[in-house]
Amino acid sequence: MIAIDLFAGAGGMSLGAKMAGVDVQLVVESDPYAAATYIKNHKPKLGLFNDDIRNFKKENHTVQGRPLIIFGGPPCQGFSTSNQKTRSIQNDKNWLFQEFMRVVNDYMPDWVVFENVRGILETENGIFVEQILKEFSDLGYETAFQLLHATDFGIPQRRARFFIVASLNGIKFKFPEPTTKKLITVNDAISDLPLLENGASKCVLEYSTTTQSKYAKTLRGKLDRCSNNLVTRNSPLVIERYSHIPQAGNWENIPDRLMKNYKDKSRCHTGIYRRLEENKPSIVIGNFRKNMLIHPTQNRGLSVREAARLQSFPDWFNFSGSIGFQQQQVGNAVPPLLAAEVFKKITSYSK
Repeated sequence: MIAIDLFAGAGGMSLGAKMAGVDVQLVVESDPYAAATYIKNHKPKLGLFNDDIRNFKKENHTVQGRPLIIFGGPPCQGFSTSNQKTRSIQNDKNWLFQEFMRVVNDYMPDWVVFENVRGILETENGIFVEQILKEFSDLGYETAFQLLHATDFGIPQRRARFFIVASLNGIKFKFPEPTTKKLITVNDAISDLPLLENGASKCVLEYSTTTQSKYAKTLRGKLDRCSNNLVTRNSPLVIERYSHIPQAGNWENIPDRLMKNYKDKSRCHTGIYRRLEENKPSIVIGNFRKNMLIHPTQNRGLSVREAARLQSFPDWFNFSGSIGFQQQQVGNAVPPLLAAEVFKKITSYSK
């Protein structure tokens, strides 16, 4: 099967598709830094359209031959449960799913995979999901939708993603069953990675130990060193705040004397200044720099590579741009191992 990836980001869904044997031939991504990461790690046969999707036209990008899948996740910040200000009909970005549906209408692929955050189910009482399902039905697609949890598929992160899978050929798609009951922990994911300090800036480093969990061994492969070992440099005040927070703790553990720059610290989100628990899966990675997610045992933020491990990116996958752009790419991505299970299920129908 061949595919087109819309709103591709760094390529987490594409990586999952490739794991399932899908040939991703054409890609659309407007952000130049995410596009650079995508090209560095993937080689789409028909190229990458690095521009606004509203300028993407089928007549300039013909895809033909084998059964076609179109997949992607329109920008989800407006649907995020932590972003209450823009969770409304008035947010223009919330309507970019219409561009996704326009491309589907142009190509009429055999399969479509639409992905987003769980908040899309709650925004405006689910009006966006209702609209998307109606448009699929009007085009003649058989649809199935479900919220999938990353921890059910061997990913060390409590992250839920909403999927709609649509079949043009009347196939009643059934979502994959969980592949594991054993939770993969933060320690399983990152304990073999390089030892780092606040503000670490050397990109490529050797691993700290040869001892690896099964999960880490899968992502590490045969490498003896890994890239993207970059950590945001926090101020001494922030580092002192970190020192007061136990595992699973957050800003509430920080003494008032260190939070005087907050007008009302009680209004902080519960995910701010959260120290990860080493023996449990991570909370949602998301914007881990802005949220000040803290390493489980060290008084510093997460490195880009540590966050990528928690997202299930293999260590050979290299992120481009400044540290801020790398962090954004990792946080926005769909965990590749989660996407792979959805695509494996789709390809099973053609065997």
